[in-house]
Amino acid sequence: MPGQVGAVSSEREGLLAYLAQMRYVVRLTAYGLTPDQLRATPSASPLSVAGLIKHCASTEENWIDTVRREPREIDYNAYEANFRLADGETIEDVFADYDRIAAKTEKTIAAIEDLSQDVPVDHSVPWNPKDIDNWSVRWVLLHLIQETARHAGHADVIRETIDGGTAYPLMAAAESWPESPWMKPWKPASA
Repeated sequence: MPGQVGAVSSEREGLLAYLAQMRYVVRLTAYGLTPDQLRATPSASPLSVAGLIKHCASTEENWIDTVRREPREIDYNAYEANFRLADGETIEDVFADYDRIAAKTEKTIAAIEDLSQDVPVDHSVPWNPKDIDNWSVRWVLLHLIQETARHAGHADVIRETIDGGTAYPLMAAAESWPESPWMKPWKPASA
């Protein structure tokens, strides 16, 4: 996938393309990491690269289920578990789940005629405004882009702290871009 979203011909196509791009860049932060590095929490927070990717997937599914009027009961006591790999869980498991969720999002949005369709606001959480009752599907997609991009930034910092890998060199390595005077694909420290 290129480093930039390509030309878009409609609002829906643009929103879905930018969401797909953000999914890609957050996933890219895991490129080349060992299982221990994927679980590493090298900053002051308990965040890890794998945990952030898992959280992005779960968040997207929760929002799309809300759009579909099939909200899942969220166990807020287990919220932190959403930010880390469970025992025996692998990044491949997380990626497979994220792929399933992305396909569900694409199918759901394709079936919605009007992006202004109402999506109920969850008033049980303190961060949602109490003075509105509905978002729109458009708002949900913009929010998912924002949420995924925010966490991609967190994952970028964690990744760089682990081994110095940054976004474009990682993308160059993952996509086999040729080395140039201004872009050197990432290589593991042992290479």
